[in-house]
Amino acid sequence: WPEKEVQWDMFVHLHVHTEYSLLDGAARIPKTVQKAVELGMPALAITDHGTMFGVVDFYKECKNAGIKPILGCEVYVAPRTIADRTPKVDDNLYHLVLLAENDEGYKNLLQMVSIAFTEGFYYKPRVDKHLLKKYSKGLIALSGCIAGEVASYCIKNDMETAAKAAGEYLDIFGPGNFFLELQDHGFEEQRTANKGLLQIHKDMDIPLVITNDVHYTDRDHSQMQDVLLCIQMGKTVDDPSRMKFQSQELYLKSREEISM
Repeated sequence: WPEKEVQWDMFVHLHVHTEYSLLDGAARIPKTVQKAVELGMPALAITDHGTMFGVVDFYKECKNAGIKPILGCEVYVAPRTIADRTPKVDDNLYHLVLLAENDEGYKNLLQMVSIAFTEGFYYKPRVDKHLLKKYSKGLIALSGCIAGEVASYCIKNDMETAAKAAGEYLDIFGPGNFFLELQDHGFEEQRTANKGLLQIHKDMDIPLVITNDVHYTDRDHSQMQDVLLCIQMGKTVDDPSRMKFQSQELYLKSREEISM
């Protein structure tokens, strides 16, 4: 974590998956927005996987609750281009969080996500760096979870490639519009990624942002999200070989919980 003590005057969740992250997110929009209000947060983001189906409901809910809606999406970035479709190569996607800074950014994000479905779909709706550059205006990018490109290379201890990827995103979105994303849900891979991300921050002066990868509203909802994952993978909860999050930390935390 940063060497200097962080001043926790305010914290806003910028990485949130609602029920519109199908068979992955279990955070119902009304309850999640209400909890953000109860925690005294002035704003809340929505960043569903590959889609923006929930942004209208989310926008209305936030407005009715008196907090600022931050509209976004965690897009899937193709390792090459959206025209490439080689099995076991082009289905290995990177995550990237995009947040609309203004009306232009919102329209650009809508355009990108639409193209991801109509032209880039291969297992999942995909964008590529050409599209990111073309529609980058008005958008703020966060490097994503451990499935993000920069973090992925940090985990592999390939810091040269990680720095190169960070530089590409910095060039696409511009200084002040690309952030390295730190998360800690107790995963060893996250701690490895964070060390690398902090080194890139020091070397390249790319700003940091701390997020919690929200997939459900309250801690005790983790079992519901686990069941959704089982349905997605066609597995049972008793299957030892299935995908499973080894954490109950993917909930909407308070500022105090985040700072612990």
